[in-house]
Amino acid sequence: MHDLVIRGGTVYDGTGGAPFTADIAIDGAKISAVGDVSDKGRTEIDATGQIVTPGFVDIHTHYDGQVTWDPYLQPSTFHGVTTAVMGNCGVGFAPCKPDEHDWLIGLMEGVEDIPGTALAEGIDWRWESFPEYMKAVEESPLALDIGLQVPHGALRAYVMGQRGADLEPANEDDIKQMSELVVDALDAGALGFSTSRTEKHRDKNGAHTPSFKAEQAELHGIAAAMGKADKGVIQLIADFWDFEPEFAMLRGMVEVSGRPLSLTIEQDDRHPDIWKKVLGGIGDAAAKGLPMRGQVPPRPTGVLMGLTSTLNPFLLHQTFRTIAHLPLEEQVKELRDPAFREKLLAEEPDYPEGQIITMLCTAYHKMFELGDPPNYEPAPEDSAGTVAEASGKSPREQVLDWMLERDGNALLYFPLMNYVGGSLDDVRTMMTHPNIAFGLGDGGAHVGILCDASFPSTLLTHWGRDRTRGPKLPLEWLIHGQTKANAEIVGLHDRGILAPGMKADVNVIDFDNLRLHAPEIVHDLPAGGKRLIQKASGYTATIISGDIAFENGVPTGKLNGKLIRGAQSRPAGVQIPVAAD
Repeated sequence: MHDLVIRGGTVYDGTGGAPFTADIAIDGAKISAVGDVSDKGRTEIDATGQIVTPGFVDIHTHYDGQVTWDPYLQPSTFHGVTTAVMGNCGVGFAPCKPDEHDWLIGLMEGVEDIPGTALAEGIDWRWESFPEYMKAVEESPLALDIGLQVPHGALRAYVMGQRGADLEPANEDDIKQMSELVVDALDAGALGFSTSRTEKHRDKNGAHTPSFKAEQAELHGIAAAMGKADKGVIQLIADFWDFEPEFAMLRGMVEVSGRPLSLTIEQDDRHPDIWKKVLGGIGDAAAKGLPMRGQVPPRPTGVLMGLTSTLNPFLLHQTFRTIAHLPLEEQVKELRDPAFREKLLAEEPDYPEGQIITMLCTAYHKMFELGDPPNYEPAPEDSAGTVAEASGKSPREQVLDWMLERDGNALLYFPLMNYVGGSLDDVRTMMTHPNIAFGLGDGGAHVGILCDASFPSTLLTHWGRDRTRGPKLPLEWLIHGQTKANAEIVGLHDRGILAPGMKADVNVIDFDNLRLHAPEIVHDLPAGGKRLIQKASGYTATIISGDIAFENGVPTGKLNGKLIRGAQSRPAGVQIPVAAD
C-alpha cells in the first residue's frame, strides 16, 4: 500500500512534454510511481478532470523576515508554491551586528515596503552571521521548502559599517572579508549572492541601498571567490541607464566566476527600450557559453492604489492629508461631502518632477478599475482618462468615484512597469526569449502596494487559458517554466519533475475553474501591520514532501518544509525523458 495515490489526473510532468493521463503514487517524501498504479493508497485523491503538476518553484521572494514567524508564507502558498527562494535584490537580515538591527529593518522597509513595526515586532534576532541565520530559519516551523541567498546590502554594512551605507568604495580588505563571508555562507548551504544597483531601492529615509554604487573590483572580487568555491548563483537588479559599461561590468561577474547569473528585466516608461538591450546582451552572453538569464514577470508590475493601501492618487494633496489619519469610514464620509470633494478636486499639488510618485498620481491613461476577478491586461479605452472623457467627468473625479466603491475598499490598478504599449505583447516577447526565467513575484514585499506573488496563477490562467488580446502560450511550457526550469536555475535538481525518485512536491489543480480573486487588505502582520493578500480558487491540493500541506489553499497543519542547504543533485536512478533534457 502506498502512502498517497493521486488518481486519473492529466499529468503535466514539468519537462515541457505533452500531458498524459496517469496515476501518481507517493511513498514517504518521494514519488514512487507514475502510470497505472494498481495498489491502493492510505490516502487517495481523485484527480479526474483536473491537472497534476510539480509544485511551483518561486525563485524571487522577500520573506526574509516573515519566514521567522510565519510557517505558511502566504500569499505564495495560495498559488501552489512549494519552494521559495529569498534574499533577493541585495536586501535581507544577515549578516547583521546587534547594533544594526534597526538600520536593516529601515532598509527593508524602504526597499521592499514591509512595515518596520511588523519586522521589529516579529523578528527574533537569534543570529549575527549568515550561517547562524540559516540555523534560525532551519529551526523555524516551515510548511514549504526555503532557499536563502546572501544579500549584498547587509553584507556591506556588516563589513564596512557606516562606510558601506554611505556608498563609499570598498577597499581590498573589505572585498576580502566580504568574499570570505559569502563563501562561508555558501559552504553552509546558501544558494547564492544577490545585489542591487537600482535608484528605485532606497531605505525608509530615502538613502540609496548600500550596494547601489559598488565598483567593479568589489563585484568581481566576490564573484571570483564564488567561482573558486564553485558554488552558488548570482541574482541582481540594475537600471542599465548607461547600458554598455553597466552590462559589461555585470557580465564580467559571470566571466570571472563561471557561476549562473539572473537579473531583473522590466520595461520602464521613462526608458521604454532598455529591456530590449538587456535581453540582447543576455542572448549574446549565452551564445558564448556564459550562464546568464533575465528574470521576467508574466504581467505588469502593478501598483494597487486606494484608501486602504499605502498609495492613492490624492496622496500629495494637502486637502486629502487632513483626513488621511482618519478611520476608513470617516474618510469615505468626508470624500462624499460635496464641499470637501470640490476643494480636493480643484487642488493642484506640487508634483516632484521625474519621480515615480508623480506618474502614479497623474498618469490617468494607466489607471484602471481592478475588478474581481482582476483584469491584468486592461484595454486603454478602460483607463480612467478615457472613461472620464466619455462620461464628461474629469479624470481626477473618475478616479475618486472608483476609489469610493465598496465603501472605500475598492482598489485601482496601475501597471507601473511593462505596459508602455497598453498590452502584454512586450511581456510576451520577454517571456518567450530563450534565456529567461519566470520570477519577480516579490512575495513578502511591497505589501501595501503590490500583490504579485500570484504570478504562478497568472501564468496558468491568463497565458494558458484566458488571454483574448493576443496569443496564449502552451500550458505544458508554462508549467515547465515554473517547475523544472526554475528549480534548476538555482541548482535544485531534485524537484520540479513528476517522475519516480523525485521529491514529492505536487499540485492538483481544477484548471477549468482556476481563478484569481481580487487582492484584499488584511491586518495580520505582527503589531497589527497591514498587507495585501490574494487568494485563488482551484488549487485542490498542494503536496509538499509527500503530505498534503494545503487543501483548497487552506493549510492542513502539515509542516514538512525544510531549509534547503546548497545545490541538490538529481536522485540516483531517476529517468527523465531525453527530449525534455
